[in-house]
Amino acid sequence: MSDDLHSLANDGILRAAINTGNRALVQREGDHLSGVSPALALRFAQEIGADLHPVIYDGAGKVFADAHGDVWDVAFLAVDAMRAEKVAFTRPYHTIEATFAVRASSALQNVEQVDRPGVRVLTSTGSAYDMHLTKTLQHASLERSGTPPASFAEFRAGRCDAVAGVRASLEGFFGDDRDVRILSGVLTAVHQAMVLPRNDDPRISALDDFVARAVSDGFVAAHL
Repeated sequence: MSDDLHSLANDGILRAAINTGNRALVQREGDHLSGVSPALALRFAQEIGADLHPVIYDGAGKVFADAHGDVWDVAFLAVDAMRAEKVAFTRPYHTIEATFAVRASSALQNVEQVDRPGVRVLTSTGSAYDMHLTKTLQHASLERSGTPPASFAEFRAGRCDAVAGVRASLEGFFGDDRDVRILSGVLTAVHQAMVLPRNDDPRISALDDFVARAVSDGFVAAHL
């Protein structure tokens, strides 16, 4: 572990941004956090000799918005070219799928059918799939709502024809809801990485080495 990474902690405390809106990576029961992102944050803090202080968010867009606000020292975000203009990414430690949920009565049967005239799509503001849809939707209209759970709740209440989300988050929220179907197919593959809050931070190379070790030694797989 590079000595440079010790400087990420302030007074022995590492502030790690944890996005609880992504159930594929983070699960929360009261004050207890589990999942691969919290596990990586704890391992990293221990390796640099720091105490971990989780900074909790309910959406990736909010994590990114705070990047230059001196709120967190390290974070976990989906890799995106627009975000890379502001923050520095390691290699991905995990890739997850995003898709759509629709109402059970909907004529939409798969991801490819969603982008058609007259279809209204709801997405979480600033999420990786929001950025993907902003660039790729050609016929459907796109609407936004703050966090993944907020967008799911608004869809359940009747807003829009489809709602985008990480498959695990959609399955966790809608569960056995017979009024909702989760579509087959993949909207986009979301590559998850560790992040430093400035895109020119030279310490990203050492952090990338940490991620590489955590993947190769089976740590990431064990916490998924």
